[in-house]
Amino acid sequence: MKNLHLILLSSMLLAVGLGIFIYKYQYLDLPLTPDKTSNIWDIEIRISFLNENKSSKVDLFIPMESHNFNIISEYFHSGKYGLVTKKREGNRQANWSIRKTKGKQNLYYRATIQKLESKGQEEPSLKKTIRVTPPALDEPYLNAAKALWNEIYEHSSDLDSVIGHLFRKLDQPAADENVALLLGDHKDSTIRKIETAVQVLSLAGIPARPVHGFELEEETLSVEMVHWLEVYHQKKWWEYCPGKESSDLPESYIAWWRGTDPLYKVRGENPQIHITAQKKEMMPNRIAQKELVSAGLLKFSLLNLPTENQGVYRMMLLIPLGALLVVIFRNFIGIKTFGTFMPVLIALAFRETQLLWGVIFFSLIVALGLVVRFYLENLKLLVVPRLSAVLVTVIIILIMLNVVSHNMGLSLGLSVSLFPIVILSMTIERMSVLWEERGADEAIRQGIGTLFVSILTYFIFANYTLEHVMLIFPELLLVLLAVMILMGRYSGFRLLELYRFRELGRDNK
Repeated sequence: MKNLHLILLSSMLLAVGLGIFIYKYQYLDLPLTPDKTSNIWDIEIRISFLNENKSSKVDLFIPMESHNFNIISEYFHSGKYGLVTKKREGNRQANWSIRKTKGKQNLYYRATIQKLESKGQEEPSLKKTIRVTPPALDEPYLNAAKALWNEIYEHSSDLDSVIGHLFRKLDQPAADENVALLLGDHKDSTIRKIETAVQVLSLAGIPARPVHGFELEEETLSVEMVHWLEVYHQKKWWEYCPGKESSDLPESYIAWWRGTDPLYKVRGENPQIHITAQKKEMMPNRIAQKELVSAGLLKFSLLNLPTENQGVYRMMLLIPLGALLVVIFRNFIGIKTFGTFMPVLIALAFRETQLLWGVIFFSLIVALGLVVRFYLENLKLLVVPRLSAVLVTVIIILIMLNVVSHNMGLSLGLSVSLFPIVILSMTIERMSVLWEERGADEAIRQGIGTLFVSILTYFIFANYTLEHVMLIFPELLLVLLAVMILMGRYSGFRLLELYRFRELGRDNK
C-alpha cells in the first residue's frame, strides 16, 4: 500500500510538471536556451516617500515609443491613488494623486520594451517645423554665450565639428572665462554642460535639447541615469554624447524623456527613487502574441515578478538541482559528505569567489579551524562554548585572509566573506569529532568528498542555460520532487560498496 501511494504521488507530480513544461515549450514556444531570446527588457521604477495625513502628488516621466525602442507593455501600481497619463512637450508623464494618506508610500511603473538598433531617424511627432526659442539669458551671460558661439563657428565646418568643439570647450572651463561664467558652480555637471550647449546653439538658430535615459547592458540590474544632446539637422535628430565629436550614441542607450525638468517630482517627505532593468526571457514571436501572454499561463510566471525578485529566483531555482546531485552521490555512488546541504552552500560561495579561490579558501579555513579545534579540546570546554569559540575563530581567519589577499592585490579574496560561516564552524566541529572517533582517514575522506561534490555542484550553479531553463519552466521543480521521492526508497548497494565488497562476489563464485 505504501509503495502504491508513493508511485501514485510521484506519477502525479511527474504528469503535472511535465505537462506544464510541454505545453509552454510546444504551444507557447518558449525557448530552452538563452541564446534564443530577443532584445527585450523589463524596466521598473519605484518611488518611495513619507506622508503624514496630507494630500500627495507624484509626477513621473514615462517613455514614448522612439526610433530605438518599442513599448510592448506597461504597468502602473497605483493602489488607492488616482492615475492620469498625459503628453506634454513631446514627453509622456504619469501623474498620481490622492486627497489624504499616511505613512510610507510606494508607487511603481514597469515597462517592457524591445530595443531596436536604428538611429538618426526622424520621429513622427516631430515632422512639423521646429522652432527655436532664444535663450533667456541676461548680461553678462548673453555676451559670454555669443562670444563662445563666434569662436566655435570660426573653427568648425559642419555639425559634427561644431558639437565636438563645443563639448571640448565645456570640458575645460578653466581655459575659457566665458565657459566658466556660463557653467557657474556646476563645472563638473554633465546636465549643466548639455543645457549650456542647448543655449549656445539656440543663439545660432540650431534646435537642440537635452535627453535623459538609461544604459541597458547584458548584466544590468540597478541602472544609473545618462544624459546626452540631440540636435535637429536636415530633418533628423542627431544624438551626441558629451566627450564625443560625432553623432555616435552607444547602442545600449535608450531615451526616457527630453527637456530640463527632473525625472520625477513628489509632494511628500524623503522621496527616493530606485530603477532596475533586466533582460527579459521572451521569444521574438511572442511579442506579437503579448495579449495571450498577459491573459494566459505566463501571467502567473516568474517573469512577471519585479526584476529584483527575478534575480533572487534565478539562483534559488538551481539549489534543488544541487541537492539532487548530492542525493545521487551519497545514495547511489556512496561518496560521503558532511551533511546534505553543506556541498550546496559551499558551491554557492564558489559561485562568488570563483572555483580556484573557493577551493583554496575552503581548504585553508577548515585546516586552520581544525588546528584551533584540537587545541580547544585540551581545555575541556562544554559543547556550546566550544562551538562558539570555533565560530569566532572562523571569523578571525576570514578577516586575516581578507586582509592578506587585499594587500597582495587579489580582489577575489574579498569574496571569502560569502562563505557560510556557521556551516563552516559546524563542519570543523564535525570533522574533528569524526577524526577522534573514526580516525584521520575517515575525516579526511569525508572532507574530500564534500569538496568534490561542491565542485561539481558549482558547475551547475555556473551554467547559465540551466539558470534560464529553471526560471522559464519552474514547474520542473515538481519533476525534481518526484525523482527525489522515488530515489528516497532506494536501499540497494552503492557503486563504491560494490567495489569495496568485490572480493565477496569472487568468493561466492
